[in-house]
Amino acid sequence: MGQGGYQEEVNMKKTFVLGALTVAGLAAGAAQAATVDDVKARGKLNCGVSTGLVGFAAPDANGNWGGFDVEMCRAVAAAVLGDSNAVEFVPTTGKTRFTALASGEVDLLARNTTWTFSRDVDLKFTFVGVNYYDGQGFMVPAELGVSSAKDLDGATVCIQTGTTTELNLADFFRVNGISYEPVPIETNAEAQQQYLAGACDVYTTDASGLAATRATFENPGEHVVLPEIISKEPLGPLVRHGDDNWGDIVRWTLNALITAEELGVTSANVAEMSGGTNNPEINRMLGTEGNLGEQLGLEADWAMKVISAVGNYGESFEKNIGENTPIGLARGLNALWTEGGLIYTPPFR
Repeated sequence: MGQGGYQEEVNMKKTFVLGALTVAGLAAGAAQAATVDDVKARGKLNCGVSTGLVGFAAPDANGNWGGFDVEMCRAVAAAVLGDSNAVEFVPTTGKTRFTALASGEVDLLARNTTWTFSRDVDLKFTFVGVNYYDGQGFMVPAELGVSSAKDLDGATVCIQTGTTTELNLADFFRVNGISYEPVPIETNAEAQQQYLAGACDVYTTDASGLAATRATFENPGEHVVLPEIISKEPLGPLVRHGDDNWGDIVRWTLNALITAEELGVTSANVAEMSGGTNNPEINRMLGTEGNLGEQLGLEADWAMKVISAVGNYGESFEKNIGENTPIGLARGLNALWTEGGLIYTPPFR
């Protein structure tokens, strides 16, 4: 091939590659815009939650949803739609939650879901952060006289299918050379029913879930959460891959809740602080300086609406699952980084 022919082929290849990249970029851009546009057009956020876990996500007697995870849904609705009540809550089980998100039935999954390699990479979801650092534990009736999970050889164990809990349990018993008989269940309500009926000796799930379940018992003191925590369970909201703008909106909504606590912005003072403060980061977050809202495709005061609706991270924690609630969870790992915990966000700048 002559030099002219060679150069022509090179140019054709460049044109083809650039054209392919342009098409890919346009497709990605369309995908990125899709979810937020759908939510705005629909006028409500479809949010996947659990089928019922008191303190985290559960409907009251009138069917109104409340809880720590529910407030993540409401925060995103406030950021995007300016209305924290513009949410359709979609109950999902451990088995149905990922299908609901992948299929587009829900825009966001905000239910005690562990961030793992395979869910991130193989299932093609984007975890936007961690809103609760947890670990798997065990609950048994006090009358069994068991003080350690290593004493559970031969026990029957209620366990939700389609969860990391199921895999962790098998690993723990195998490593410790003990056996168990699984009693598969679909929902937390079913697990509670089976456990209280004596169909299983043990209920295992995230320690926060055990605390939430135990708090609903008629006699919580008759049940013991064993000391062992056998896994890392970083729980947080997730969205579909390929929609970076939507992922950014949910991620920075969570970050706004956390940063607000760190900077002392609360539901009680956010309106006043939205008039301007001497702290540049507060001003940037609340929209009185810079254009962070515009960069997300949201109103300048998006974060103010979020904090007005649900309070900051600490307010939401204490109100729904904190030590003064029936759930009774200490902050522990979920304290701010300035207080010895793991809760930490990138800066608003």
